[in-house]
Amino acid sequence: MSKRKVSVPKRKTGKLSQIKSPEKSVEKKTLRFIGISLAGGKSDKACVAILEYYPENKKIFLSRLFEKIKSDEKISGDLKIHELIEQNLATTEYVAFDTPWNLPNCITCKKKCPGYENCHEPHIEWMWRHQDDKLKKKRPKKLFTPYTQRCVEMHFQTDLEEAFNLHHALGANSAPLLARAAFIQKRLSAACIEVYPKLSLWRLGKALDVMKSHLRSHRAAFGGDEARAQFLRSLNENNIAFIYHQDFKQMVENNHAFEAFICGFTAFLKYKGLTEKRPKNFPASEDWIEFPTKELKIKDLE
Repeated sequence: MSKRKVSVPKRKTGKLSQIKSPEKSVEKKTLRFIGISLAGGKSDKACVAILEYYPENKKIFLSRLFEKIKSDEKISGDLKIHELIEQNLATTEYVAFDTPWNLPNCITCKKKCPGYENCHEPHIEWMWRHQDDKLKKKRPKKLFTPYTQRCVEMHFQTDLEEAFNLHHALGANSAPLLARAAFIQKRLSAACIEVYPKLSLWRLGKALDVMKSHLRSHRAAFGGDEARAQFLRSLNENNIAFIYHQDFKQMVENNHAFEAFICGFTAFLKYKGLTEKRPKNFPASEDWIEFPTKELKIKDLE
């Protein structure tokens, strides 16, 4: 398969032409799930993976993989990503980002702030309970910061089978990505979800009986390519997803391309009802990250 280039319209002084969706009466014979691995707006690391699922045949495959999406002199990488989504909008079930796009609730709250020591908003009270119940034995005990982090990040740190330490949504590493995702997402009419590729890979890999050392090292500078290759080979050997040889090679060489695929596959799992639900008493106003169920089995993926 030849290397794909992103085709986008030329810059115009007016509005971009809108892509019309087909009538609702048209039956969807193919469903698409789009995974996006973002990077800084001035870099060329962003990747988009488009997965296609045929319900009648119960087959899913990686149909297109766009890597190293960057800005040109007149066209931004953001517009290129947006156009790739719009071109497939009619049959797209979910667009999955690997980064949040909503600001923490404390930033967007319009009420007079008493400080989070005296606040009784549901997400703040949840955070205090979590701090007291889950972190009481941790030393040194650091107080949460609700203006940079969310409940889901605290939940992932303590309530899963292993500790998954996400960057704060508005922390130094994630804030630029959040801003970029928000800029792209606000123009989309498709349903969007957030994915944490490391956790999705962990749960999928356990179902496929991939070595834990490979699941923990897929981002490593040394050995990460082999870890990614082992996971993709396992998908192929179990006839879970079809991947073209060229795309397989690109995902082994490029972790952003690999994580874009993981995001898209997690979106497929959500469609199949195979992602975890929000915990009981988790604040309804808080963001949630989609990831595979703990009891996921190979037969569920067939």
